[in-house]
Amino acid sequence: MAKAKDEAAKVEEKEAVVAEETQVTETAKKTTTAKAGKRSAKGQEEAEAKAEKIEAQQHRAEDKAEEAEKPKQQQKPARSRLERQGKKFQESSKLVEKEKVYTLSEAIALAVKTSPVKFDATVEVHVNLNVDPRHADQNIRDNLVLPAGTGKKVRVAVFADEDTDNADVAGVETIIKQLDKGQINFDILISTPANMAKLGKYARTLGPRGLMPNPKSGTVTTEIQKAVAEAKAGRVEYRVDSTGIIHLGAGKVSFGEKKIEDNIRAIFASIKGNKPASVKGTYVKAIHLATTMGPSITVAVSEI
Repeated sequence: MAKAKDEAAKVEEKEAVVAEETQVTETAKKTTTAKAGKRSAKGQEEAEAKAEKIEAQQHRAEDKAEEAEKPKQQQKPARSRLERQGKKFQESSKLVEKEKVYTLSEAIALAVKTSPVKFDATVEVHVNLNVDPRHADQNIRDNLVLPAGTGKKVRVAVFADEDTDNADVAGVETIIKQLDKGQINFDILISTPANMAKLGKYARTLGPRGLMPNPKSGTVTTEIQKAVAEAKAGRVEYRVDSTGIIHLGAGKVSFGEKKIEDNIRAIFASIKGNKPASVKGTYVKAIHLATTMGPSITVAVSEI
């Protein structure tokens, strides 16, 4: 019992000492805290926050120093565009001399040879012109019938009530019903000028797909039979993009070199004939030939 009393007395003494110490510190704070300035409560809080900020900055600097001392991992160099292509493309590209400028006949023969795909690829022509499409007279656009055709089966719709031979879809009411349902069962839409007002409702549907009839493309005409025959025979339309380049398919690999060359010559003649009067000096900057998924071949500018 005596021991328990002694222990209880000691605990009470300790608690009394702690209470006295806390009271002393509180009174010291009150006496040391001023109403304003660095010794005020606000000033002391700001000083503590500043000290914490400096300490954090020091820690960050130490972490950066430690990271800098660590050995850096060697990064693999980025692969070239050719290395990222498939094996067949890489093999085909070896046959093309990058620095060489080919004649049109040489380029066609090489394009047919380097086609890496199993299907009947399209031979593509890319002509870079020295024009600014922002100017109306330099926004080159035209259409022509390729001598050997395009090699594609084209579905032609005629937006007119008159009887039309060889048209896949014909009739104003028939086409309107399909468009109301969101059905587009044609690749080219030909209309008479009188019926164009009825298509205005569907401009947002047809326009982005390039199917809206246009007088410049020969799809708004009174000579419906002629337009259908030309569309089936291989009429194509081209237009410069925002960078001044014309991209156009000139037939299939299966056509053979002679027919492909005839088509490309016709395209070149059309582009040359549409040279704006405002363009002085160089008109054609570069010509390239390629098949679908095949390597690019540079063609001499003098060929146009």
